[in-house]
Amino acid sequence: MSLLVANAKESLKKAILDALNTAISAGLLPQAELPACVLEVPADRAHGDWSCNIALAGAKVFRAAPQKIAQAVKEKIDLSQSYFEACEIAGPGFLNFYYAPAFYADVLRDIHAKGKNYGNSDFGAGKRVLVEFVSANPTGPMHIGNARGGVLGDSLASVLEMTGHRVEREFYVNDAGNQVNKFAVSLEARYLQLFQGEEAVPFPEDGYLGEDIKEHAKNFAEKYGDRYLSASAEERRNALTTFALPLNIQGLHDDLLRYRVEYDNWFHESSLHENGAVNQVISLLKEKNATYEKEGALWFKGEEYGSEDFVLVRSNGVPTYVVPDIAYHYNKLVTRAFDLAIDVLGADHHGYVPRLKAALTALGVDASRLQIVLMQMVRLVRDGEIVKASKRSGKAITLVTLLEEVPVDAARFLFNSYEPNTRMDFDLDLAVQQDSKNPVYYVQYAHARICSILRNLRDDGIEPRDCSLQELALLTAPEEVELIRHLSGYTDELIQAAKSFDPARITKYVINLATLFHKFYNSCRVKGTDERLTAARLSLCVATRTVIRNALTLFRVTIPESM
Repeated sequence: MSLLVANAKESLKKAILDALNTAISAGLLPQAELPACVLEVPADRAHGDWSCNIALAGAKVFRAAPQKIAQAVKEKIDLSQSYFEACEIAGPGFLNFYYAPAFYADVLRDIHAKGKNYGNSDFGAGKRVLVEFVSANPTGPMHIGNARGGVLGDSLASVLEMTGHRVEREFYVNDAGNQVNKFAVSLEARYLQLFQGEEAVPFPEDGYLGEDIKEHAKNFAEKYGDRYLSASAEERRNALTTFALPLNIQGLHDDLLRYRVEYDNWFHESSLHENGAVNQVISLLKEKNATYEKEGALWFKGEEYGSEDFVLVRSNGVPTYVVPDIAYHYNKLVTRAFDLAIDVLGADHHGYVPRLKAALTALGVDASRLQIVLMQMVRLVRDGEIVKASKRSGKAITLVTLLEEVPVDAARFLFNSYEPNTRMDFDLDLAVQQDSKNPVYYVQYAHARICSILRNLRDDGIEPRDCSLQELALLTAPEEVELIRHLSGYTDELIQAAKSFDPARITKYVINLATLFHKFYNSCRVKGTDERLTAARLSLCVATRTVIRNALTLFRVTIPESM
């Protein structure tokens, strides 16, 4: 939570405990060890800004009814040195506390003072965090799941940065292994077919059928002609892969950049084979006595580490796909010594996670330093019906074809509107609507409306200015109080989003913020006859604009000043 809210909470806790001690000294309560003072924000803010159950918790130690304890606290509490002005007893003995005007005034002052840094905290204490996300196969275009994962990973990284973590974003390039071999034989077949005909060269049953494979083969043939017809299959496949794979990787880079996703690192799986890291991790697991041989294959003793046994090296001497993954995560947490590694993966990786963590544990790595965010599938919806193909091309919708139809702002905002573990229906019609039903438009419009207010007042010679405590204390309308209270919670919302690895909390927060601003705008005239109240309300408008801007910046969503 923000330092301001934290200080308010601590001052209240001290006032409650002091009141109990005063009540004991006055003979209102017997001498006893004070119970823990726990403060919570009530679900219904009509019950106060903070609530405390210390009277109920103290019933046993004080041998008194909670109502009597609560009454003693209320009678003896001194709130003059706190941000609170009222204490009420509710139900069986809950103590509810209400903020004083000084708190609301200082919230606005805090936002104005911090500006674009409002919401930042040191919760992460400078821990180094690596967020790996998307990591799509470089053998083909990115699909809709990658579109969701791109926003989730990028936004989560931003949340972690704002909460005091040192973050790096990473794309893991799967440029080795079975999928690249399949890519190579697919390219080879298309290349040979150009010269020998499709009937003479059967296409591999499990090959990649995309048009991009044909395009690569055609471009390769235009550059090299029939030079590789007489080459060995190995030489031909290597040449085709060397030609096509970098183009695909660059395509991934360009498409993600268009989606406003930029990485600090593009880590190549092939580097783990080239520098010996794959063989090293096998040797380390052997040294740890975490392996055994069976039918010519090398197995990992998974059951001893909370997983299941699985094959590390096949009987033909080829490591399974999981070995480079183990080496990769060992590289993250040991070689590069990140404090925390976060992987954003599809829900179909659920069974893979225990294996990975078990192997890390066997290697002496604290597996809790690897956190997996599992992301559920996305369904595209148009006119209430599930959509699988692009309207324009009739083919499966990829990230690129989606962005041809849907604005980047809408895609990024809507994909981040659901918790990662929730299945999502992405409404293509809603994404292009320019009205309040579209959440991103709704939030952007709130920002544009504030900018319009400022422009109109500027035309009348009225500019935002610093307001005194007495002027800001004029903001007493329910809509004003509710809006400021919500603004005060932005820092804590970011911390909760970081704790739960759920940046969708900030999407919900800023939508609610827009709603509260529109309520305030419709109920409280900014320009009025009282210049002091106008100045105070203008201060509230500017503070709201700042927080909307900060949240949209986090999502890399544009912030229009007019709409």
